[in-house]
Parts: sequence; C-alpha cells; structure tokens
Amino acid sequence: MIEAELKARVYAPEAVVRQLEERAQARVEVYHDTYFDRPDGSLEKAGQELRLRTVHGPDSTRTVLTWKAAAVDEASGSKPEHETLVEDAEAAHAILRGLGHVVLIEFEKRCRNYEFTAHGRRMLATLVRVPELDGTFLEVETLVEESDLTAALEDVHAILTDLGIGPEDLTQETYTDAVAAQRG
Repeated sequence: MIEAELKARVYAPEAVVRQLEERAQARVEVYHDTYFDRPDGSLEKAGQELRLRTVHGPDSTRTVLTWKAAAVDEASGSKPEHETLVEDAEAAHAILRGLGHVVLIEFEKRCRNYEFTAHGRRMLATLVRVPELDGTFLEVETLVEESDLTAALEDVHAILTDLGIGPEDLTQETYTDAVAAQRG
C-alpha cells in the first residue's frame, strides 16, 4: 500500500484543532521514533526508511516496526509503507542492531490524531509538535493502491484546503532532516 500523504506547517493550530474535533475525537499520543540505517547510509541514500516507533497513549503503549520504500510521487513524497506491531520493543531494537543496522536518529513527536472518513476514504489527520523544532505541522494521509494515488492525493489536498491550509504551507522537509539540522 502507498501512504498518500501531504504535510504542512500550521500557523493557526487552535483553529485547525477546532475543525478536526468536529470530524473526530482526538487521540493524544507521544511517539518515540528511532530511525535505523545500514552503516554505509544506503537506506537514506535510496530514500528508504526503517523506523521503530513506540507510541505512548493515555491507556497503553505499543511499538510498530515500519519500512518505507522510496517515494513513488516526488511532488508529495508519498511512499509504499509496510508496518507491523512489535510485541517487545527492546528485542526489536536488538534484532535490528544484530542485523547490522545503526541508529540514524531518535526523537520525540507529540501528536493529536484524528481518524475520519472523507471523500469515501479513511483519513488520518495528525497535528504534530516536535519539541526540538519550531512550529506545528499537520499530516493528512490515507492508504491506497498505487493506481489510486493521484485521486487520493487530490482528496487529501481537499481536506487540507477545508482546514485552511494552502499550497504555500505544504512542506516535504522530513522530521529526520529537520531534527538533524537543528542538532547541527
């Protein structure tokens, strides 16, 4: 499946929260993301991502292993995505290191997730704050087959427009790059 996603900087987060809360109840979570690469950096060079994410919610904690292939749409950065739940986060970290992967970067994301249906699709809108970065970001995504990517991105863009997010607010900068740049 392809993660059809657009990301934007949000300059009026309170207004966006109000609008999203009309669509769905917020799920507030803190993500601890660890990105892995091969020692030669070949995953990053190929535009691929290998991530272990531990999600802390108010009532539970879960860990998800994700691999994203290179982008299939340069304009949006949408990528094929494969995820699975991991029972033991420490064991997963040990397995990835044991397979020769090294930690590329680790950071925290504070998220307000809203799941809803729009344009006949299951959508996930996530307001994101990364403590090390200035500002608030909004990601809107849906999972689709590659043949449906263009139409899905149009639907995602329509959601952003409804939320008052314009094309000038869109960004393709990744959190990994932004955090790495902030750390110097």
